[in-house]
Parts: sequence; C-alpha cells; structure tokens
Amino acid sequence: MSMVATATSPPPSILSFIEIANSISQLHQAHAFMLKTGHFRNPFASSRLLTKATSLPISSPDTLSYALSIFTHTEEPNSYIYNTIIRAYSTSPFPQLALIIFLKLLNSVNKVFPDKYTFTFIVKACATMGNVKQGEQVHGLVTKIGLDEDIYVYNTLIHMYAKCGCFDVSRGMIDGLVEDDVIAWNALLSVYVERGLFEFARELFDEMPVRNVESLNFMVSGYVNVGLVDEARKVFDEMLVKDVVSWNVMITGYTKADKFDEVLGLFEDMLRAKVKPDNCTLVNVLSACAGVGSLSQGKWVHAFIERNGIEVHDFLATALVDVYCKCGCIEKALEVFNGTLRKDISTWNAMIAGLSNHGYLDDALNTFNELIADGIKPNEVTFVSVLSTCSQGGLLSEGRRMFDLMINEYRIQPTLVHYGCMVDLLGRFGLLEEAEELLSKLPVKEAPALWESLLSASRSHNDVKLAERIASKLLELDPHDSAGYVQLSNVLASMGRWGDVREVRRKMRSEGVTKEPGCSMIEVDGVVHEFLAGEGIIL
Repeated sequence: MSMVATATSPPPSILSFIEIANSISQLHQAHAFMLKTGHFRNPFASSRLLTKATSLPISSPDTLSYALSIFTHTEEPNSYIYNTIIRAYSTSPFPQLALIIFLKLLNSVNKVFPDKYTFTFIVKACATMGNVKQGEQVHGLVTKIGLDEDIYVYNTLIHMYAKCGCFDVSRGMIDGLVEDDVIAWNALLSVYVERGLFEFARELFDEMPVRNVESLNFMVSGYVNVGLVDEARKVFDEMLVKDVVSWNVMITGYTKADKFDEVLGLFEDMLRAKVKPDNCTLVNVLSACAGVGSLSQGKWVHAFIERNGIEVHDFLATALVDVYCKCGCIEKALEVFNGTLRKDISTWNAMIAGLSNHGYLDDALNTFNELIADGIKPNEVTFVSVLSTCSQGGLLSEGRRMFDLMINEYRIQPTLVHYGCMVDLLGRFGLLEEAEELLSKLPVKEAPALWESLLSASRSHNDVKLAERIASKLLELDPHDSAGYVQLSNVLASMGRWGDVREVRRKMRSEGVTKEPGCSMIEVDGVVHEFLAGEGIIL
C-alpha cells in the first residue's frame, strides 16, 4: 500500500526546531522530515523553512542555492514565499535572480499578484545592480497598479534613482511630495554620503525641512568618510538622541583615524549613557586596545562580552585574537581561537600572523594546515603570513611550495609583499639568480624596494656582477637616488676594488647625488638630541 503525502499541519516541534536552527545541515534535517511526513506541502511550514534559510548568513556559499531549491520545489508558492526569496536575492551578490523570480511571479499559473513588499524588494534589486532601465520599467508597473502613492515604495524608488546616479530624478520626486517625509530625504542623503559626494550631502542636509537621528548619523558618517573626524564629533555632540549606530559611526571614525584613546573614552561614555554596544562597537574598541597595546582594556572588553553572553564568532573572534596577539598573550589568543566554533578567514589569518610574529613558526604552519584541512580557502593575506613564516624560519622548500600553492592551486596573483617574502627567503640562501628571475616578472618601477633588497643580498654574498646589474636598473629608474650608488660602492669595497669605488663616488658627485648622513637620537631631561655622522650635536 502506498502512502500519499498530504498537506497536513506540521507539529509544533518541527516548527520550533526550524526556528532555532543555525546551519544548513540542521535545516536539511527538518526538510527531510517534512518531505517524509508530507508537511512540506503545507504552505505555512514550507514558508517557515524558506524564511529561516534566507536568514542564515549569506557568506555561506550554499545558503542562497538551498533557499532557491526550497522555493523551486514549493507547489504553487504564495506571495509571501515569492517575497521572501526575492528579498533574499535583492541584496545578495546575485540581484538579477530577484528579477527572474519576479517575472515568474507575474506569469504565475495561480495568479499571484505583487504587493507593495514585492515592489520594495525588486526596486532594491534594481538599485543593487545599478540598472536604471529596469528600474524605470518597474516604476511604470508600480504606477499602473496604483502603488506609486505608497510612501515605502515611493521612497525606495527615490533611493534606486539616486543609486543609479539619477540625482535630479530623485530630487524631483522629493520635491513632488505633498508632505515632507524625512525618509525620502534620507534616501538621497545616504547615497550622497555613500558615493563620497559630501558637498552635495551637506547642501541637502542644510535644506532638509525635518531631520531625525538617521539623518544626523549619515552626516557624522559623511564627515568621517572624508577624514574630518573633529567636525563629525561636533555633529555627534549636538545630537539630542543617539542610537547605537550614532555611537558606532563615531567610534569607527576614531578607529580609522588611529585615535585610539578617543575610542576608549567614547566607549566609556556610551556605557554611561546606557546604550548597549553591539558587535560593531566591540570590534572597534578591541582594535583600539590592540592599537595602543592595552592588554588590561582588552581583557576588560573580553570580560564584558562574556558577562553579557555575547556569542564570539567571525569579526569579534578576529578582534579578540588580534588584541591578545598584539599584546603578546598568545595563550589567550589560542584559547579564544580554539573556543570559536564559527571562524571566518580573517580569524584564521589573525591567529597565523600572531603565531608567526611571536616566533611560533611551526605552530603558524600547523594552523595553516588545519585551515586547509577544514576546507577553508586561504586568501592573499593568509599567504603573506605563511611566506613570512617560511622566510623567518629559513624554510626554503616549504616557502617554494607555499608560493606555488598560492599561484597554481588557489589562483591568487602575488602582490609585492609576497614577492618580497620570497626574495628575502631566496636571498638568505644565496639563490640570487632565482630571486632575480622572480623579480624580472615585475617592472623595476613597481618594486624598487624589492630590487634594493636583492642588491643588499648580493652585497652579503659578494656577487659583484649581480650588484652592478641591479644598481644599473635602479639608477636608470632614478639617477638621483643614493641607494643604488651606496650599495654598489659597498660591494666593490668588500672586494677591495677601490678604483671602482672611487669611480662610483665620482659619478655620484657629477650627478649631484648626496647620501643622507646616518643619525641617532637620545633624550636627556626632556630634550631630544640628534647626532649626525661627521657632525656635532644638534639641539
């Protein structure tokens, strides 16, 4: 006897399980149960499954594809299910799929009609793509259906035109409003700030008939983005109402400006104001602790996180690992790292770099191997730490293997920093021709510092011919840079070729090249004294 699945109401237990699920694997379990029992055919149950799938972090590569699979296998999806999947794709890296699903809705057999939420999401998709032509078509449909008077849809259209660079259209729509709406003004103001058009933002802000805390947050952010942190603080201090975003914008501004003492002071003010910090706040405060090397402050923030039951993962985990590493507490950094269940690549990078910088070279490479074993893809920052580790430890074969792995396995284009690590490693072993061949892939003008490094290595290994070739390249690039002359002169002197040394120095004089004298400084009774080679004391 065959069992026919029916669209029965799901038991509360399965709905509760879906609600607390925090991974795709858990949703797969619920999904399998629903298919087996026929509950997947219940529109309410399938919509809850889809809603949860779209609420998982989009950073997971399988999240959206799984959500789309749920949608595709839903029989006769209703408007809520359509809106859920369209919303997910509208702000994802694949907004064009939101439009494809929207067209499917318009042509649906069961005559599902778009509502104001549908149009809000689809207009956002057009804004994400920067596709004003499709945005105009959607606008036409909005007008035809009669939703152009809905303030939420209207404001989303204002934002879409601004995102697509049609600022005159956006401003015209604002001026066409019967009643002033602060959200409409903010829609245009936010894009001006996002695009760095701060003069336009400030002009619009001055014209706004009404403002709210969001308007002021945009202005603080605008000042921060153009580096005017003090002006941002003036606006911030004048705000009568501040939300967590207000504090975060100002704290982030100080962090970017390396004003770490101000970050810590503002954080204390935030707590006194009874505003609850979020992960963004804590990440910036921990960065400030790392910047000033304040272990006690870092520990206090960590204790605050634990007291308030805040989950440590991703960026917050990275910030904690970073502050402990920079303050020399590798054991605490490892404790946080090993206790973090959800690590992103930045967390791994912080741990590998911390181990490497403190001389735990084997541990750094072992951590890298764990990363690979966990199926996480390393990025260019990862390989900077790994190659630096190999260079510090003189691990020639391992360094070569890692450089090859980066290029051929992970298709990462080496940067100057990667080349620098390899040149340093090869130079230590006297493999100067191999280092020169590696650098020959780069134009000299792009990497003069790396060629100078190789020139220094050639001096250490008394390779006069190579030194002459590199010096020639550097002098060709900048005839008035003393570095090439001095390095070549030192190599020749070490070989006892004093006639050639005199010739190099003669050429320097004829070209008008002078070497900056060496100097040292000492502080005595609050006064800094500088000593230049060959001269007396300069106060």
